[in-house]
Amino acid sequence: MGGLTEDPAFLATTFVVIDFEATTPKGHPAQPIEVAVLALRYEKGAWTTVGQSASLMRPPAFAPVTPAVTAQTGLTPEQVGQAPGPAEVLSALDRRFAAGKQYLLVAQHAATEANLIYNQRAHCPALAHLDFLDTIPFAKHLIPGLPNHKLDTLLAHFSIKHPADRHRAAADVDVTAQVFLQLVSAADEDGQLSDLAALVKIAGRTAKCNMPAQGGLFDI
Repeated sequence: MGGLTEDPAFLATTFVVIDFEATTPKGHPAQPIEVAVLALRYEKGAWTTVGQSASLMRPPAFAPVTPAVTAQTGLTPEQVGQAPGPAEVLSALDRRFAAGKQYLLVAQHAATEANLIYNQRAHCPALAHLDFLDTIPFAKHLIPGLPNHKLDTLLAHFSIKHPADRHRAAADVDVTAQVFLQLVSAADEDGQLSDLAALVKIAGRTAKCNMPAQGGLFDI
């Protein structure tokens, strides 16, 4: 490893890979039905798992699990119908983020996760204020020659085994984490990104809760 993983800011950060599965009812934003996280730190020259969890969530009545969602995720209305609601699940997850510690969320196509978290921010205020690293622009910067930078393409590029339960949150978090670690290793080897600030400049995404409020066009 090289400069990136020797940067004090990088070493002080817990990287929390996160993935949601959701149902998208007509006329409403996406509603979460599953979330998984995997928290990683780089310590003494190696990655360490410092926390992980996965939970189903019961969506509101206006957002049922459709046959299309079941076909993609394998989740059925019966499975999520027995689960706790987002308020309980996300509040419990939120309590796992300690005050005063430095975190960055990591996701593949982070806009999806960012929007889901923002819409649930009343239940997870700490989580909602965490900024993201998006593996797509990270991969585009390091390996621009790929036909695309979708997760399955990156799995094939890095020879990461395609999980049998792809599109379940825990499986997708696991392989996204593997991709992220491969990208960090590649960045270290070629020296393109010397520190965490350089990585954030390339692949960072500011949480909506951290964006400045926009006043009206004619506010005085």
